[in-house]
Amino acid sequence: MINSTECNLLAPYFSLVCGRPAVLNRNVGGEDSAEGEWPWQVSLRKMGMHICGGALITNNWVVTAAHCFYVQLHNPSQYTVLLGANTLENSWAHRLSIGVADIIRNPWYAGEATSGDIALVRLAYPVRFTNYILPICVPAANVEFPPGKKCWVTGWGDIKDLPSPKRLQKLQVPIIDIQTCRRLYSIDMGPSLPQKNIQDDMICAGYAEGMKDTCKGDSGGPLMCKINQEWLLAGIVSWGEGCAEKNRPGVYTRLTSYQEATMVGNHNIISSYYLSCILCLFPLLSYITVFQNPLSFALGPF
Repeated sequence: MINSTECNLLAPYFSLVCGRPAVLNRNVGGEDSAEGEWPWQVSLRKMGMHICGGALITNNWVVTAAHCFYVQLHNPSQYTVLLGANTLENSWAHRLSIGVADIIRNPWYAGEATSGDIALVRLAYPVRFTNYILPICVPAANVEFPPGKKCWVTGWGDIKDLPSPKRLQKLQVPIIDIQTCRRLYSIDMGPSLPQKNIQDDMICAGYAEGMKDTCKGDSGGPLMCKINQEWLLAGIVSWGEGCAEKNRPGVYTRLTSYQEATMVGNHNIISSYYLSCILCLFPLLSYITVFQNPLSFALGPF
């Protein structure tokens, strides 16, 4: 069972180390990421194959998308999490593959373009932070990401009409306000296409003209914005219509929708360890869907 006293004691520590990679970001025009540039990026793997991205938020929790897991999932031992990797093929000394102890999938999630596309993955054991493995900061509920703000998304997903990349790809995208995003998604909606509504717990980013976007394999990965020298996890890659299509920007799960209005010191971040306390993540739920590896420790009641 997660100890609330432990959360309170460790929260300041985690708020100090998050969102500050040792490697500085490269020029805007580049697509390949540098080693250690996004040290919270993880690859979620099933039976050894990459299926989704994710973001490390503490030394033993990863946040990703609910749609990366089937509802009938019952065997977390099939999954591993790859940390500290820039490529998925080569073996680097700073890479680390860890088993999964528990998967917590938001039970309110009902499928593509619905609210609640968020899940937590508990690692089999806590990781030791390095220059290549660090957590990203989780924003407090009152943090805003204004329209036009340049943020970044990363992943190993498909590049339109090309094979999946060997190196972790990065893309700078502007935040799009929710009303504009809703208007864009209402354009060119024929009778054969079901209406997809942008919900309040979603955030949009990308380009109305298309050409640049996330794609298959990027799901669950981080949408990151830099505020006051710290990288904050603004969103989780959730859905879109096609890849890089005109009037169809990327849609992400908004992290601030799943936080209590709690401040840590004078920061605009909530310690990412609070998110691992779970109770903040899915408020008002008497239970959450937990798929537990029988070889792991017991989660206990919530």
